[in-house]
Amino acid sequence: MNNEIKKDLVSNWFKLLQDAICDDITKLEKNNINFRSTIWQRSKTKDEGGGEYRILQGGKIFEKVGVNFSKVYGKFPKKFQKNIPGASKDPRFWASGISIVMHMLNPNIPAMHFNTRYICTTHNWFGGGIDVTSSVKDNNEKNKFHTTLKKMCDRHDKKYYKKYKKWCDKYFYLPHRNEARGIGGIFFDYKKNNFEKDFMFVRDVGVTFQMIFNNIIKEKIKKKWTLKEKEMQYIKRGRYTEFNLLYDRGTKFGLQTGGNVEAILMSLPPIAKWK
Repeated sequence: MNNEIKKDLVSNWFKLLQDAICDDITKLEKNNINFRSTIWQRSKTKDEGGGEYRILQGGKIFEKVGVNFSKVYGKFPKKFQKNIPGASKDPRFWASGISIVMHMLNPNIPAMHFNTRYICTTHNWFGGGIDVTSSVKDNNEKNKFHTTLKKMCDRHDKKYYKKYKKWCDKYFYLPHRNEARGIGGIFFDYKKNNFEKDFMFVRDVGVTFQMIFNNIIKEKIKKKWTLKEKEMQYIKRGRYTEFNLLYDRGTKFGLQTGGNVEAILMSLPPIAKWK
């Protein structure tokens, strides 16, 4: 299978998943509120791809949710080339991905993050993951979440869950706070062993995230919350913001490769607080 076919398969899947997840979110909101869609281009003067980001705010479930699809190409800036596998030999790249961040109105429902991507330089690889950030502790939810991820990973390779959970715990960590961002999940990158096998896993990650967020919301949507719990959520969102602006590689990658700023920063919550 040549690279162009691989790129088409992957980017078409990411776009399809964007549509499917936005449809689920709209149904959960009972069609009372719609996404605001923005189509963007990486360059105003030449064809370097672009994408579409969709944002819904002020829902009865979702205080803010962003669903971003991108397909971009061009050349990495010189200062950035040494940090990307294969780019030092040839600065040209192609990248496509889907990124989703959900900030909930009800503090009993955790913030949820998902992304998967495919990057091509002189090397080609997948990356991505799922993680959850709770503001109200719920060990039962945490156990169910990780059990679901393990079952999904085990369908592809018995070593994946332990490896990718450990990677997630290490990645989503705030060293200046000496604390984890949330309750973990899975995180993987530079996945390039076998395209068919890796792409099957990436698709399963997307479908599993779709199942996870639907199940968590349906279980907790009617649960009452207090102002104290809402304040806890605002503080936790502050931590979320700190991580995304200080450490997140996706944020840095997007800004340094000419991505759309609003799409990149859609992950930030609508309201956050610091003590």
